[in-house]
Parts: sequence; C-alpha cells; structure tokens
Amino acid sequence: MNAAARGALVLGVDSGGSGLRVALGAADGGHPTSTAVCEEPVRTGAEGIDAGHLLDQLLPVTLRLLAEAGPGAAITAAAVGAAGMATLGGQLRARLPGALAETLGVRRVALAADAVTAYAGALGQRPGAVVAGGTGMIALGTDLTTWRRADGWGHLLGDSGGGAWIGRAGLDAALRAHDGRHGGSPALLARLQAVFGPAPDLPGLLYPRTDRPALLASFAPEVAACAADDEVAARILREAAAHIAEAAAAACPRSADSGGELCEVALTGGLFKMGDPLLGRLRVELARQIPHARVVPAAGSPLQGSLEIARALARSDLQLPAHPTLLFVPGVT
Repeated sequence: MNAAARGALVLGVDSGGSGLRVALGAADGGHPTSTAVCEEPVRTGAEGIDAGHLLDQLLPVTLRLLAEAGPGAAITAAAVGAAGMATLGGQLRARLPGALAETLGVRRVALAADAVTAYAGALGQRPGAVVAGGTGMIALGTDLTTWRRADGWGHLLGDSGGGAWIGRAGLDAALRAHDGRHGGSPALLARLQAVFGPAPDLPGLLYPRTDRPALLASFAPEVAACAADDEVAARILREAAAHIAEAAAAACPRSADSGGELCEVALTGGLFKMGDPLLGRLRVELARQIPHARVVPAAGSPLQGSLEIARALARSDLQLPAHPTLLFVPGVT
C-alpha cells in the first residue's frame, strides 16, 4: 500500500449481515486496495442501525489501515454502504458524517443503501438495473436522474425469489410431505431431515432464532440440488425466477420501458452462485418479461461499489443520483 500512500486515498465500507468490510484505495483507482473485515454484524435496535456500534468497529480498523499506508496518508472521501440504510439508517445519517470528519478528517461522505453500492459495483455510473440477491432480494435501477426500487421489503413482507423465500418454500413443501398434504415433496423432506433433523423439531429450532432469514436461506441450495429430479423443487425455482425478473422489470429505467432502448441488467450476490438450476430459469424469465434487457456480468462487489462512489466524490464527479435515504450526500439534495 506504500505506493498508494503517495496520493490521495478513499475509504469504502460495506456493512451487511455477515459483518463489516473496510477498504482503502487510491483515489485515482490506480493502486490495489488494503482491506479488513470485522466479522460482527452491526447491531440494529429500536432506533435503527446502531451508529455507535458501527463506528466502534470502523474507526479503529480504518486508523490501522491508514497507519499501514505510511506517513502522510490521508482520506479525501468516504462511502459507507449498509444493509437497511434506506429504512433504518437515521442514526447513521445523523452521526457518521460528523464522526468521520472529526476522527479521520474526511469531509466528502456518502451514505448508501447496500443496493446502491451493489449497483455501483456491478454497473459503475452507467444507467441500468441491478438485482442484488442473497438472503433477501432487491432490484434497483436508475437513468442517472432518479432511482427505481423494487422489493427489498424483508422476508416477512417481500424479498420474493430471494434465498429466504426459496428456502421457506422448500421447507413448506417438505412439511407438506411429512403431513401427507397436497404439494409435498418427499425429496425435500429427506433433505430437511438430513440438514435439520426430525421435521417436527424444526419449529423449535427456527422460531427462537434471531437469524431466521439466514436459516431459511440456508435451505435454498437444497432446493436447487433437488430441482433436476423433483418437480416441486423445480416449480419453486421457476416461481423464484419469475419474481426476480418481475422486480428487474420494475426497476429498469423508464426510458427503456417502451422496448426501444436496451436496458443493461446485472445480477449480483450469493443467490446467483446457485448456478444453472436458478440462472437457467431466470434467463428465460428475463427474456420473457424484459425483452429489451441485456444481461451483463457484474463488474465488482458492493465493497468495490463503495470505493467507486468514494472515488467519484473525490473527483467531484458523482453521477448516481443523490437520494434522502438511498444515497445520502450531506449538502446535496
């Protein structure tokens, strides 16, 4: 990182369900980044995402990375992406800009929903749409003037087609087979028993957990593994693909709605590591629901997206539209 220390640095942060990821990189993008991981997820309470808990992890790690960067290293811009920022980020928007300025001397700051950093990592600052699929599912698109969001409402209200949705549907089919009800899958029941133990014990295992969405999502790969030989599992993945394509269609920029202009659509997140059992069905649904879409590979991760946003701030060239909750840039409306 010593080469990067000779120029201005930017800070990128990605906060999600598996912890806090931090990266320092050169503002010109010409040098490798230095990264660190805090494996404890940032807490969420009655007042939303806990800004104090995030800062308690972020600031010491960043100061260490700065020290490793060498004498004179300084951060000129920062972007923090966080799961739940759009709906639970009030504390972060109130406290982080001041704390980063006071401790790190950073006065160009952007606070973004994780879907926005996923977008920036996947497509950079081009118009289009990104589907971020993991435990949950959200689609986000922009024409560089406004944002269009579809789903991302959590496992109780939405996230249709995401990992928790697929896992829950698979477990429902397994329990139907256990009961002898219509729509059951003996294959999925066998996988439930192999993974979680006796079917009647599943509610006692699931309901007390605070990470229920993640536990549900852990069964999604079992659904994918059964899909080649089990029609119930195959149907679940077809329905998931239809939901995901529907969200992508809703998020595509309006200029492409007529079909006269191509809309780039990128897929990012662990959900799509399932491979062909899901992706094959999703390609069919995307072609059916968004015939004007061109599916492109995601260029990078949400952490790389946060660095992309920070670099754009550093050069006063942020083209992604500011938004009060999705992409909050103090001083920009």
